[in-house]
Amino acid sequence: MTRQDRDLFVNNSPYFLQPASVQSVMLRVLVALLPGIAAYVWFFGAAILVQIALASVTALAAEAAMLKLRGKPLMMFLGDGSALVTAWLIALTFPSIAPWWLTVLGTLLAIIVAKHLYGGLGQNPFNPAMVAFALMIVAYPQLMSQWPAAGVTDFAGQWQAIFGTREIDAMTMATPLDALRTALHTIEAKASVASVLGSNPAIGSMGGKGWEWVAGGYLLGGLWLLQQRIITWHMPAAFLGALFAIAGIFSLIDNTQFAGPLFHILGGGAMIGAFFIVTDPVSGATTPRGKLIFAAGVAVLTWIIRTFGAYPDGIAFAILLMNIAAPLIDMYTQPPVFGHKDGKGGSR
Repeated sequence: MTRQDRDLFVNNSPYFLQPASVQSVMLRVLVALLPGIAAYVWFFGAAILVQIALASVTALAAEAAMLKLRGKPLMMFLGDGSALVTAWLIALTFPSIAPWWLTVLGTLLAIIVAKHLYGGLGQNPFNPAMVAFALMIVAYPQLMSQWPAAGVTDFAGQWQAIFGTREIDAMTMATPLDALRTALHTIEAKASVASVLGSNPAIGSMGGKGWEWVAGGYLLGGLWLLQQRIITWHMPAAFLGALFAIAGIFSLIDNTQFAGPLFHILGGGAMIGAFFIVTDPVSGATTPRGKLIFAAGVAVLTWIIRTFGAYPDGIAFAILLMNIAAPLIDMYTQPPVFGHKDGKGGSR
């Protein structure tokens, strides 16, 4: 065979992409979180790094213990990186100055209950990180609402808040979503969105002082995941588009009681949710149309909970509710098998 014949043979189609390993995918997800983490440290101090370390050690220990109990090979599953991704998402969605035991407890519940009691990686019907967030905010709402104030980066004080006493009033501030919800839901206060946004020092011009930069870091990492083909465009586009649309429509109807779309997208956990949580391939929908429906449903529920519910940010509860619906969504959005009728009289 000549060299020319060999080249023709090698380059002949069809082509099959080599599937990425779980470890490779999880590693790139961790790398994609780094820009958001860097912005978090810059504006709110290094306490978040302590929480990431706490959650990571706890997740790996819990993963190893459960694998041992289940008789699974430790190194094969412990090194896939899935426990670390869950740990990082827990740390990034919990307050960075939360007491150490809150992060540890949330991580244990995520790994042991939400992941391994359902069969381990690939078997969990609910997003483990969001299970941890939902359980902790219901059980300890006060501790889960103590977020650091922008510009207060005293690491010694943050360390004391995590491992010592809880006298932290000087370094905490209500999040923009919490400030807006509290003001608009207070019967005595005739507050409007404009007055709250203009008077609260935590909010700033768009999503919250400092938080819009953290959201920008998550956006940068999410776009890199798209470029790496770790995720597809369906869920981030559907989630952000639906959230923008519903917030924009109600803001046009009454901008004194409903915040605009930029505030909702750049505040709270919208951006990390769009690229890192909604896109979970295990607990979410898997078909192309199903992904669009699933993510849009998460966005609508998020806006409803944020606007009318008791919690300032509804992403965790919205995702868990849509996790329940994911199997049904997939069942009704399955593309027809090639050569079979598609239900509309045609065939493929």
